[in-house]
Amino acid sequence: MDKAEKLGKKISFEPIWSDFRIIFERDPAAHNWLEVLFCYPGLHALWLHRIAHWLYERQISFFPRLISHIARFLTGIEIHPGAKIGKGVFIDHGMGVVIGETAIIGEYSLIYQGVTLGGTGKESGKRHPTLGKQTIIGAGAKILGNIHIGDRVRVGASSVVLRDVPSDSTVVGVPGRNISRTQNSPLYPLEHGKLPDLEGKAIISLLERVERAEKQLQSLTLQFQEQEFKEQIQQKESQEREPQAKEVRAKEFKNEDSRIKISRARTHKPELVTKEPPKCHIMTAQKP
Repeated sequence: MDKAEKLGKKISFEPIWSDFRIIFERDPAAHNWLEVLFCYPGLHALWLHRIAHWLYERQISFFPRLISHIARFLTGIEIHPGAKIGKGVFIDHGMGVVIGETAIIGEYSLIYQGVTLGGTGKESGKRHPTLGKQTIIGAGAKILGNIHIGDRVRVGASSVVLRDVPSDSTVVGVPGRNISRTQNSPLYPLEHGKLPDLEGKAIISLLERVERAEKQLQSLTLQFQEQEFKEQIQQKESQEREPQAKEVRAKEFKNEDSRIKISRARTHKPELVTKEPPKCHIMTAQKP
């Protein structure tokens, strides 16, 4: 195989055609080919990147970065010429997308605006993530470091992924956590908004628990206030009844005292006083 045949194999227009065709499959707003050809910055950024990457692989130092810079100025999408992007990739809207030098994106992946495929430091070599085939990266998601994202992985919006993710899984949160799907049917590729929200569920659960605790506290407070009110009423009634009770006790005491006196008077027997009868001096006639 001569050099011309090798060069012809390397220069393939299939990725360019796939980038154009996939837009009609994934974007319901794509109505005609003129609109897609002239008004889709994600498509323009990919096409310019493929030219820059072709030059980058041939170790041309200046022009690949110049093309990348022009593409960034025109589209708002920054793709380093060294990044490897498979065919059929769709960058929807694309403003603020940053793709690093050693990043690899699998075929037919979907990337929304504000996504960053970046590094975590100044290490050399492979320092950017690798995305598998048919991945979906939600708006504002950050995938950092030399990590591997498996095939058909969905990354929720605004998630931060710092570890490897196995295939056919879902990642949400900061930092990103693997979540098994709960839906019976697979998600439609554009329905990444239906991804589970663990933090939201946890917050809702905490709010429900706080609400139940507040209701219990309110119920206990009402019971305590009711009991306190009853005690105050009883105390007030007892204070009002106290003078009457004193009068009743005084009357009862007087009655008891009089009963005691009467009973004593009845049981007491006075001693009989026997008086001696007066002595009668019988007048006897004195004899003369």
